[in-house]
Amino acid sequence: MIKGKLALVTGSTSGIGLGIARALAADGANLVLNGFGDAGEIDKLRAALAAEFGVEVAYDGADMSKPAAIEQMVRDAEKRFGAVDILVNNAGIQHVAPVDKFPVERWDAVIAINLSAVFHAIRCALPKMRERNWGRIINIASAHGLVASAEKSAYVAAKHGVLGLTKAVALETARTGVTCNAICPGWVLTPLVQKQIDARAEQHKQSPQEAKVALLGEKQPSLEFVTTEQLGALASFLCSEGAAQVRGSAYSMDGGWTAQ
Repeated sequence: MIKGKLALVTGSTSGIGLGIARALAADGANLVLNGFGDAGEIDKLRAALAAEFGVEVAYDGADMSKPAAIEQMVRDAEKRFGAVDILVNNAGIQHVAPVDKFPVERWDAVIAINLSAVFHAIRCALPKMRERNWGRIINIASAHGLVASAEKSAYVAAKHGVLGLTKAVALETARTGVTCNAICPGWVLTPLVQKQIDARAEQHKQSPQEAKVALLGEKQPSLEFVTTEQLGALASFLCSEGAAQVRGSAYSMDGGWTAQ
């Protein structure tokens, strides 16, 4: 289904984005990776993915807070591969503070990267998808796109916005071969979250397992993390023919978080 097509995955040098990129490459998609990190390590990652899956893998270090850089990234991908067939908007940042003490510049940064960047990438990639009458847009939202948590006003606002944008784009493309959907992960075990568990274990004199259960117990009834492989499998399904009439949906993968 997607063999030979191009998948552009933002924020894909680690974590969720990398897990999704791996899944799409396993299905035969060529990749454009995007994200920050050590240039040498990113080049090793790019080469390793290309060798493992036998696909072409490029890298673009576009800053997702800059609309012009996003547009240039899409144009460069189109020039090299013909079109962006699959767009996965995954790049995101977080800041935690009470709303009345939330630094204005951090609010602007969270909205820019978590919401506005999604708009700009879709705006730029959609015309070629329409031309080909095929495309898959997958926006990585969050459980926080459906429910809120205290002291995360910017992130919650942005992720709720991503779901609204997803629905609007799905309606605008409803009679085409382009679909637009969102995935809403709960807690995912990424290096950043592992640091939180380690810090919690040290602070409270807990074992790593006790710290994990304590962290997850606040939100995620399954008491198990979502994995990047599971999210990759869902993204792979959304790119399949079986998902051709899945349009404007928000798929929760959160261990029961939003079922409460």
